[in-house]
Amino acid sequence: MKETVVSGIRSTGKLHLGNYYGAVKNFVQMQNDYNCYFFIADLHSLTTHPTPADLHGNIKHVLVEYLASGIDPENSTIYIQSDVPEIAELYLYLNMNAYMGELERSTSFKDKVRANPDNVNAGLLTYPVLMAADILIHKATKVPVGKDQEQHLEMARTFGNRFNRLYNTEYFPEPYAFSYSDKLVKVPGLDGKGKMGKSEGEANAVYLSDDPETIRKKVMRAVSDGGPTEENQPKPEPIQNLFDLMKVVSSADTHAHFEDLYNKMQIRYGDFKKQLAEDMIIATAPMRERIQDIAKDDSYLRQVAKHGALKARESAQKTIREVRSLIGFKSF
Repeated sequence: MKETVVSGIRSTGKLHLGNYYGAVKNFVQMQNDYNCYFFIADLHSLTTHPTPADLHGNIKHVLVEYLASGIDPENSTIYIQSDVPEIAELYLYLNMNAYMGELERSTSFKDKVRANPDNVNAGLLTYPVLMAADILIHKATKVPVGKDQEQHLEMARTFGNRFNRLYNTEYFPEPYAFSYSDKLVKVPGLDGKGKMGKSEGEANAVYLSDDPETIRKKVMRAVSDGGPTEENQPKPEPIQNLFDLMKVVSSADTHAHFEDLYNKMQIRYGDFKKQLAEDMIIATAPMRERIQDIAKDDSYLRQVAKHGALKARESAQKTIREVRSLIGFKSF
C-alpha cells in the first residue's frame, strides 16, 4: 500500500513562484510514488469574502495551473474542496474538540488579526481545524507544506490524536511535513519583507502566467539598497531575499558569481536583477505556454474536476461512515 499524501492551495488567484517551488513542484515529483490527493481550497478562501465571479475564476486559475505544472489527474486525485461535503462534516466534528485558547494562540491567526482587524471572522480562528479535516479525511501521513504551515500541521496531529483518545481508538494516523528536497522551501517576495504571497499585492509576486515583460518590470522594481559598504558584510533582508530567489531559479554558478561580486563590493544591482528576471522567464516558460492552452479547454477542465470529485468522495465517504460510527451516530 502506498502512503497517502494530501495538500492543497487556496483559490485566491493565480499561482506564483512561491506556490510552485514551495508546493506544486513537490506534488509533481511525488505523484508516481504515493497515493496523492491535491485539492483547490475554495472553502478556505471564503475567509476573505470573494465575489461569486472571483471565486469561480480563481478556482479555474488554480485547476489550470495544477495541470500546466504537470500534475496528472490519472496519477493523482485533483479535486475542488467544496465538491467534497464530507470535509465540512469532519470539520464540524473536529471543531467540537478544538479549544479557543489553542486556536487563538495560532501564529497565523494572530498575524491575520493584526493585518485585518476589521475582518476577524470565525473561519480565520478555526482555519487550522478545516486544514486538519482536509488531511484527516483521507487519513494522510505525509503533507507537503511550506514552512509557515508547520504549526497548522502540528495542530492537525493534535486534533487527530485528541479524537483517538476521546473515542478510545487508533483511527487517525499522525500526518507529518514532507518534501522531496532536503528542507521545506520558503520563497521570498519582491517587497523585501517576507515570503511571496498574493495578499501582499501584485508587485510582490511573480505569477506562473506572467509574460516576460511583466516579470522584468516586477523584478527591476524589487526592493534593494545602496549596495555593500564593506567586504563580506551580512546582507540586509531585502537583498538576502533576492539572493534566495536567485538560488531557486538560477544555476548554482550564476548564484555563486553574484555572491562573489557582492562580497567584493563589486555588485551592480541592475545587472543582478536583469539576470534574475531572465532566469525567472526561462523557469516559467513551459508552464506559461501550457496555461494558455489548457485554459481554453473548458470541457477538459469539467472532466478533470468531476473525475477528481468522485475519487475524493469515495475516500471521504468511507472516513465519515467510520467516524460517525466511532462517535456513536447510529441509524434506528
